[in-house]
Amino acid sequence: METSTTSFIVESLTRAIVEHRLLPGTKLAEQKLADHFGVSRTLVRQALFQLSQNRLIRLEPARGAFVATPSVAEARQVFSVRRMLEAEMVRAFMAQSTPAKIRALRQHVAAEKKTMDEDLSQRTELPGDFHVRIAELMGNEVLAQLLGELSSRCALITLMYPSTTAAEHSHDEHAEIVEALGAGDADRAVQLMRQHLDNVEAGLAFDRDVPTNDLSMALSS
Repeated sequence: METSTTSFIVESLTRAIVEHRLLPGTKLAEQKLADHFGVSRTLVRQALFQLSQNRLIRLEPARGAFVATPSVAEARQVFSVRRMLEAEMVRAFMAQSTPAKIRALRQHVAAEKKTMDEDLSQRTELPGDFHVRIAELMGNEVLAQLLGELSSRCALITLMYPSTTAAEHSHDEHAEIVEALGAGDADRAVQLMRQHLDNVEAGLAFDRDVPTNDLSMALSS
């Protein structure tokens, strides 16, 4: 039960960060979180430790927990890692591609488009899930988990340094990647994935001020 409760807290806070309701630098007061979730501070502390392992929050001695504020250098490193991982992932996916897997990716892209048109609150989450979905269709749970964590960190990075690139651009690039995969063109698919990640990184405004927010407001949404 404790593990389940801790996981729920982790998931709730992660979602608030990914959906840009919890902003960088927000203080995560243990007692306030305990009251909000109706649990002990011990369970909250466990959840915060897990989030610190994922680099979504930072724990400061004598000061407490704060939503992470990734530096420009860290942001660039995250995208560098994603380029290395996802270029090879696309090539590996192509090697084991089937019509059913391509169809599943096309369905995801269609759902992505629908979500962008209808539900603004989901825009941050679903596009990132596209990358995780490729790993899932490969049956590689370790890669899917790793990409999920990197996508969450990227969501925080895009909030720290708001992107000047419209969400529609990412969706269009996802669609192009799927079409290249469907055509059996691995080299083009790899190239498109690299360009896509390059474009997302290039669109970040690294000179923006860091936003702040209130914990109660973020979790009440």
